[in-house]
Amino acid sequence: MVKLPLSVFIICKNEADRIHLPILSTRDWASEIIVVDSGSTDGTMEKAKELGASQVLFNEWPGYGQQKIFAEGLCKNRWLLNLDADEACSPALITHIQQLFAAGEPRDALYAIRNTMVFPHEITPRKFSPSGFFVRLYPKDKAGFKDSIVHDSVIDRTGNLPTIRIEAPIHHSGFRDYRHMIEKMNFYSGQQAEDMFNRGKKVSAWRLVLEPFVMFPKAYFGRGYWRFGSEGFVHALFYAFARTMRLAKTRELTKKAASNS
Repeated sequence: MVKLPLSVFIICKNEADRIHLPILSTRDWASEIIVVDSGSTDGTMEKAKELGASQVLFNEWPGYGQQKIFAEGLCKNRWLLNLDADEACSPALITHIQQLFAAGEPRDALYAIRNTMVFPHEITPRKFSPSGFFVRLYPKDKAGFKDSIVHDSVIDRTGNLPTIRIEAPIHHSGFRDYRHMIEKMNFYSGQQAEDMFNRGKKVSAWRLVLEPFVMFPKAYFGRGYWRFGSEGFVHALFYAFARTMRLAKTRELTKKAASNS
């Protein structure tokens, strides 16, 4: 298979059981795979090397956006594809990207790829699995990740790039199990709270109290978790919990700062 002039980059920590997902789904057609690890103790780096990553190296964790910016800087190709360690390109997406490059480089644009949830202990998404579009494919001389500890989104540096949606999905195995879901939400809500506090955001008591009553139906009905029985109920409940905890932690940081002043 001819390899495309495309660099795939992945940030990770303690993902030895899942790092095969992005690497195996891209190594046959992408000319470069960069893995940036922030301190794994489970053999993730060794596993990535065994699977055929082009470059695997350590970088101390600076935040989501900053780590992805660091990884971007290591990539040799102009076109970049970002995958997380718990994501894989679907066969349909592989075909779509190959078609984009069939006549040379694709049109300069931000390519927002559908990201579809895979439930724990499953391999592929269920029908109607929750999904959203995120920019993951882009030319690095015109776009790149935002310098933020928590909001790891791609921004257009030129101000005139179109955004093109790709329906062919990335499969996102975000949670290993409920325990991992809680651990991940605890970490991420802490990062979100730090970001909100540093930006001077204030959280009222009313907003904190109302948040779970707003966010649970948003997830259960709006995101379609009702379709998945008791599992969907639990996922919607955890979503509301995570959104509430980021507000509670922000209020806590504000109180700590006030008591130390």
